[in-house]
Amino acid sequence: MASDLALATVAAALVTLSFPFYLYGAWVMIDAETVTWDLLVYHLKFIVVGLVLNTVPVVVWMVPRLFDQLGGFAAAHAFFGLQAYAMLTFALTGIVRILQAKRAHDLYDDPEQDLSLSDLHENADDWRRRLRIGVFGYVFFWLVAYVLGAARYVVKYQIV
Repeated sequence: MASDLALATVAAALVTLSFPFYLYGAWVMIDAETVTWDLLVYHLKFIVVGLVLNTVPVVVWMVPRLFDQLGGFAAAHAFFGLQAYAMLTFALTGIVRILQAKRAHDLYDDPEQDLSLSDLHENADDWRRRLRIGVFGYVFFWLVAYVLGAARYVVKYQIV
């Protein structure tokens, strides 16, 4: 069976590898003038890969071991990681509604329509706000959890 250090290293590597996927996925949307359905799917391919690379180590390796080591860095790391996923859930409440509204108005297949996202629904601006707050919160809490996890890794395995 693999050693604790080897498993921790694989988990850390997978979580670290998720970040470039998040960055590129975000850049695809930031750089786009018009968001078409194809662009959205392309963006989601990278975001989903990032989420899988991050979530699999959390669910398979970190969560089962959490209660055996709950203290100090582990508790803070878990707290901020949980906050990241809470913010992602909050973002999804905006994403899903925006997606529904844009699909209903055919803005993914026919993006040339002269229609503002704010004009799609009376709550569209609130949904966009949820999306922005959720994504910003996810990235912020993810980075805090990542730094705490990296510090915990260095301290626990005495990597210098």
